[in-house]
Amino acid sequence: MSVKLGMIGGGVMGEALLSRLVVQTVVTPDSILVSDPVAQRREYLAEQYGVNVTADNQTVAAESDLLLLAIKPQVFDLVVAPLQLKRPEQLVISILAGVPLNRLELAFPNQPVVRAMPNTPATVGAGMTAIASGHHADATHLQRARQVFEAVGEVVEVPEAMMDAVTGLSGSGPGYVAVMIEALTDGGVAVGLPRAVAAKLALQTVQGTAELLQSTGMHPAELKDRVTSPGGTTIAGIAHLEKSNFRSALIEAVRAAYQRSQALGE
Repeated sequence: MSVKLGMIGGGVMGEALLSRLVVQTVVTPDSILVSDPVAQRREYLAEQYGVNVTADNQTVAAESDLLLLAIKPQVFDLVVAPLQLKRPEQLVISILAGVPLNRLELAFPNQPVVRAMPNTPATVGAGMTAIASGHHADATHLQRARQVFEAVGEVVEVPEAMMDAVTGLSGSGPGYVAVMIEALTDGGVAVGLPRAVAAKLALQTVQGTAELLQSTGMHPAELKDRVTSPGGTTIAGIAHLEKSNFRSALIEAVRAAYQRSQALGE
């Protein structure tokens, strides 16, 4: 990607994207300008990644060919209201949960806009990002957006109407998985394992299972059937999960996050 990247917001997800883009030389550090209101954060990003930093959002908007919004959705109106984009070809990419394309296009009239929902595994290059394009974004703009997010993991294109659902599943999903791993670890401690051993067992079990399903294309139900011997330990555990409404709890977690994403966009 030979375009100058401007990023407004240097928080966790912004840094995740920034770090991978620099490491994979998708964008060179000297062609990146990041704005953040916290001086200590700006100093850290400049020292860690060699990028240019500023406290002035308008400078970022004016000087970038690709503008990436990585701010909290609650401050969207406050941050973007003063911004003025002067080039019609300037691509705007937003990773703000719950902020729909129509709000983005109202804020940036006639600009090509892409809405994206990455997740935190992007920090280690294992992210999952869904993207949806606005009315003025063409195939070239989508390819640019894909380049940004392919640097941090997998990318899928979805209709705008699905973005809140994506937020509820993959956007918020790492939180659910983290809770599950913590609970598995606590379960191991409850039956006598040292915490360090239980944590390693739980983490590798989740990671290995995910890799197995991904590499083989096996349906999760098939894997479950393969490891549940008649009258065995696994089916005993699964029966208890079913009794405790484990599946329903996860489904409702996705639904609750989906509804919250919708509310953020109102």
